[in-house]
Amino acid sequence: MPLDCEDLHRKEDLRVWSSWLNESTIPALEQSVAFAQRRHMLLAGNIANKDVPNYKTRDLSVDDFQQALQESISAAKSPSSQSPGHTSRVDPSEKVRDVRNQVMYLDGSDVSFEHQVTQISKNAMFHDTAIALMRSQFQTIRSAITESANV
Repeated sequence: MPLDCEDLHRKEDLRVWSSWLNESTIPALEQSVAFAQRRHMLLAGNIANKDVPNYKTRDLSVDDFQQALQESISAAKSPSSQSPGHTSRVDPSEKVRDVRNQVMYLDGSDVSFEHQVTQISKNAMFHDTAIALMRSQFQTIRSAITESANV
């Protein structure tokens, strides 16, 4: 079935918007939100298991995530990248680690309630900031669409 002119324009518009979205900060923000959600689950699990004898604290490395995200963004910007504008996915769950620098308690666990609550608070601020930035990006897109429709 042959494509008519309207279908070709729709496909071109979709390609342009897709390219624009992938070249914005939205993919990096999506990965940041996914990382924060996964990390929140681990930190909440640490608190839930704080009274379990011999439980060892688990966490995701923020430094490793930030480094992997930076490398992903740099690779997407490099001219040798196979698909420009597309950031490769950083899997936030690939490096769940035991945190061994905690104080060991008499029951063999190393969960510090205060430390975990602090980490959850920091993680929540990171998550909320990424969501606010994504919301701002989407509002900009909505404004651009609205303005182009009024022209």
